Amino acid sequence: QVQLVESGGGLVQAGGSLRLSCAASGTIFRINAMDWYRQAPGKQRELVAQLVSGGDPNYADSVKGRFAISRDNAKNTVYLQMNSLKPEDTAVYYCNANINTLPLRRGIYWGQGTQVTVSS
Repeated sequence: QVQLVESGGGLVQAGGSLRLSCAASGTIFRINAMDWYRQAPGKQRELVAQLVSGGDPNYADSVKGRFAISRDNAKNTVYLQMNSLKPEDTAVYYCNANINTLPLRRGIYWGQGTQVTVSS
């Protein structure tokens, strides 16, 4: 019913920047929250940034001051601006959304992921 599509990943050098995008489409009544997770090879998936609708963003300690999450409500799109990238930021980044497709029908949805590789 809902589809999340990430884009913007790629290969950058340490110190560089990338902006990830995640567009939600389908049957959407209300987006309650949109988040970014990442998973590096051999590691567990971790929450990177969280944005609850109407609230303030939250960030993992490892990215505070470097990453910024934002949302374009008109486009149902969430962004992750990543600055001062480090090799340890290398991971597959996943968009996550808490969405009501109906007033009383809420679900959690995931994108397929976009690869971010930071070289030294």
